[in-house]
Amino acid sequence: MSPAAPAVSVPEALRRELEAFLYLEARLADESRHAEWEALVTDDFHYWVPKGPADHDPADRLSYINDNRARLATRIRQLGTGLRHAQTPVSPMRRIVSNIEVLAANDAAGTYATGSNFVLYELAAQSTGALRVWPGRATHHLRRVDGALRMSAKTVELVTSEAPLPNLAFLI
Repeated sequence: MSPAAPAVSVPEALRRELEAFLYLEARLADESRHAEWEALVTDDFHYWVPKGPADHDPADRLSYINDNRARLATRIRQLGTGLRHAQTPVSPMRRIVSNIEVLAANDAAGTYATGSNFVLYELAAQSTGALRVWPGRATHHLRRVDGALRMSAKTVELVTSEAPLPNLAFLI
C-alpha cells in the first residue's frame, strides 16, 4: 500500500473502534506494558522501521527495525529482563497520535489498514537525560482474530529516518 493512499469511508462505529485500538496500542507502549502490547499482535506480525521512506521491500535495504513475530518476542523478553542497558532505567514516554485515516477496510475478511501521525516524547533517563522527540507516521494493518482487532503489521516512518538516530531500544 502506498503511504499516499487515500482514506476510505467506514461506518462511524468502526472508525471509533480502529481509533481506540491505536490509542490503546500507543498507551501500552508508552507505559512499557510489553506483555499487554504483545497480546495485540498476530502470529505473523511484521514490525518495520525503515531507514528512509517505506517505499521498498524491507529485505532490500537497511532498516532500524525489521522484526518478524519471533524477533519481536525476543525484543520484548529482553526489555523485560531489566538487563537491556539501553532501556535501564526505562525511558518515560508519551506519544500523541493524530490525523488517523482508514486506508483500507475489508469487513468480510476482517482486515483494515490505518495511517496516523505521531509525536513521541522520550526522556533518555538511562543516558543523557535529554528529552528526545520522535515524529513520524505509522501504518497499522489490523485483522480481526476471534472478534478482536490485532496488529498484523506496523510500519513506522520517522521524519528523521535519514539522519543518524540514537538507539531505538523501545517499542516505537
